[in-house]
Amino acid sequence: MTDIEQQMLVTPATKQWKEVGVKQHHGINLPLFSLRSKNSCGIGEFTDLLPLTQWCKGLGLDVIQLLPLNDGGPEPSPYAALSAFALNPLNLGLAKLPYLDRMAESKEMLEDLQKLNALQRIAYPIVQAKREAFLRSYFKSVGGLIIASGPFLTFMQKNEWLDAYALFKALKIATQWKTWEEWPPEWRDPSPTFFKTLIDSYRDEILYHSLLQFLCFQQLTEVKQAAVKQGIFIKGDIPILINRESADVWHTRKYFELEYSAGAPPDMFSVEGQNWGFPLYDWTTLEENSYDFWKTRLEVAEGYYHLYRIDHIVGFYRIWAISQGKSAKEGHFIPADPSQWIPHGEKLMRMMLESSEMLPIGEDLGQVPPVVRTNLCELGICGTKVIRWERDWDGGGRFIPIQDYNPASMTTVSTHDSETLQLWWRNCPEEARDYCAFKGWEYSEVLSSERHREILWDSHNSSSLFHINLLNEYLAVIPDMTWPDPEDERINIPGVVSERNWSYCFRPSLEEIISCEPLAQLITGLLPSNT
Repeated sequence: MTDIEQQMLVTPATKQWKEVGVKQHHGINLPLFSLRSKNSCGIGEFTDLLPLTQWCKGLGLDVIQLLPLNDGGPEPSPYAALSAFALNPLNLGLAKLPYLDRMAESKEMLEDLQKLNALQRIAYPIVQAKREAFLRSYFKSVGGLIIASGPFLTFMQKNEWLDAYALFKALKIATQWKTWEEWPPEWRDPSPTFFKTLIDSYRDEILYHSLLQFLCFQQLTEVKQAAVKQGIFIKGDIPILINRESADVWHTRKYFELEYSAGAPPDMFSVEGQNWGFPLYDWTTLEENSYDFWKTRLEVAEGYYHLYRIDHIVGFYRIWAISQGKSAKEGHFIPADPSQWIPHGEKLMRMMLESSEMLPIGEDLGQVPPVVRTNLCELGICGTKVIRWERDWDGGGRFIPIQDYNPASMTTVSTHDSETLQLWWRNCPEEARDYCAFKGWEYSEVLSSERHREILWDSHNSSSLFHINLLNEYLAVIPDMTWPDPEDERINIPGVVSERNWSYCFRPSLEEIISCEPLAQLITGLLPSNT
């Protein structure tokens, strides 16, 4: 047994590591919404992942990482969900739904939706409206057949969160998406008796939203089953925070501290700090209730994931709290006492490890106290290494050699919140010069395909146990597989309100991606020979 195997197999995450194997794992990361296949309808769908699992298997990859897939309502950001449990019907594979032959207008409506695949970016208002019209018609035509089925009734009984989510969504639609804090008092804070009255009043609408969840869960469960057959692990993304405008905050308000919102203190990237607008957890009340909210969240996710990314994992140890009406830089950490950060965070991490078979991988980027990273390693939880940010900042800023990375980590070249490599090279020439000096390369203003490939090779040959990159980083090495302007390859710009955020589409179709021989040769050539 190697040293790293011995290290990981004696941590609290032992059962999770035994499941995935303490070995080198290689994979791709993508926003599902960015895929487009011949069957998808204006946005990437759950069923588009099925051929992707086969493709990854053939290349020697064993991980597909996804951004969050929860229902966001009209909000395109996958990190601002209406529910910690419900999946996004926008990603439902419409052409693969059961009983389509009994829906008279299905063919024409699907063909109309599939025309939206020709757009360079996702046109959310149009896509949402047309898909909603299709699903309403589908529910009217064949919903009764599914609602009366045994599997649907079992799904309703098993998922107790469904009624609150479906009612919340029904009320949101009825009020034209007005914030729940402006609802009538009896809706805003319904008594148990009135909650049941609302359920009865909106029964048909609740059945509609519940049926969509049933179909979403069916399709994503099928994806996990297909992945298992191919030896592929599906890695999900579980954000630490929940949208204030969510069914969870509305219905289980006791678990949240609404007088605060989470954010980040001022730093070199944001002199004013950041206010994300999401409430903090009331960890005391959650503990008194055996952390049932988080345990259910993990149990639901385990139905379709093997691994999961914990967004802003340092927030479990200490989080920047901003009082309502105050600026981000006027916030403070909770817990306030640094000596409590490790006990507080470790207790929560242990709870999560004990509650799920999924292996967590932490997003520990930015200003993270070194003791937090040490604690995560001791627990058997990997951190994240972005090559261009892995520098000895206390020793002159020299890049850290990839062979010196802590094996309990995931190496990548970029994230959904950062520039792609090409864009970084263009926008940050001084950093690119530093990197060239570190590598012994001659600097050039444009990142060549050869240099791009070499950085990708490093990402797959570091000492980390996990090596996962955004799919568009590989596409960028192949001519005509990305958009001409590197700006169009960016997924999100944090802190900026823009229609471009979360609307990115891959330039090639899914069919073109998985049939591209140069792309396949590129990826297989990056992997260590023993993979």
